[in-house]
Amino acid sequence: MKWKGRAGSSNVEDRRGMSGGKAIAGVGGGLGLIIVIILSFLGGNPGDIIGNLGTSEQSSTIPYEESAQEKELAEFVSVVLADTEKVWTEIFEENGLEYVEPTLVLYSGSVNSACGAAGASVGPFYCPGDQKLYIDLSFYQELQEKFNAPGDFAMAYVIAHEVGHHVQTLLGTTEEVMPLRQKLSEEEFNKYLVRFELQADYLSGVWAKHAQGLGYLEEGDLEEALTAASAVGDDTLQKQARGYVVPESFTHGTSEQRKSWFYKGFENGTIQGGDTFNTKTP
Repeated sequence: MKWKGRAGSSNVEDRRGMSGGKAIAGVGGGLGLIIVIILSFLGGNPGDIIGNLGTSEQSSTIPYEESAQEKELAEFVSVVLADTEKVWTEIFEENGLEYVEPTLVLYSGSVNSACGAAGASVGPFYCPGDQKLYIDLSFYQELQEKFNAPGDFAMAYVIAHEVGHHVQTLLGTTEEVMPLRQKLSEEEFNKYLVRFELQADYLSGVWAKHAQGLGYLEEGDLEEALTAASAVGDDTLQKQARGYVVPESFTHGTSEQRKSWFYKGFENGTIQGGDTFNTKTP
């Protein structure tokens, strides 16, 4: 991906070196604990997010030294976020809407959000309560080494997926889907979660299409994103973790589904083509 020499976003909040502490009180949007795990890139471990809202604890700061690699990654993340801002602002304007830019929080180890306190093992996540994306940059090493999904556009896909959740929040989809958790069984609700996550994959593909139109993509970039999407499918992750799959516990979709919906977004390049809730998934 062509990114060096381009301006980054002003909406990056650097909290590296700050300890996470307990959960932050006052979750916005009335979504509360429904969201804490759901919008993470990998599904996450519920034990990594603390649910005792209302008992916020002051974060402490410890010395943090940024390596040269981390510095470059932070710059890359900022440029990609700026790209998403440009693309989604234009798409929203074309649809008579106003795009409100999210904030991206860089953290190390653990972090407080309006959805709770999260550990890095959760993976990148988006919190609708504060409309912020949270990323521990160490995840990108994990993406390359553990998930065998190298390349800068694989990393860009991760950011674009979380921004896709922000788009869903702005369009009202999040507010429609998440309350269903209180009305449905876990197995039934998981089916909605899968379609919700696949829609975020579709929206990340929409962004990639426009990034290509801006001349930012290089040869092999699309394949890097598709490899990353495949690597984080529920079936693939479950096979790696336990040797077998439990389809009723899927929350993000299979590898094939994630790849397929990202590619559909890349082909269509519009919001309108991403109705995963009323379309038969592959």
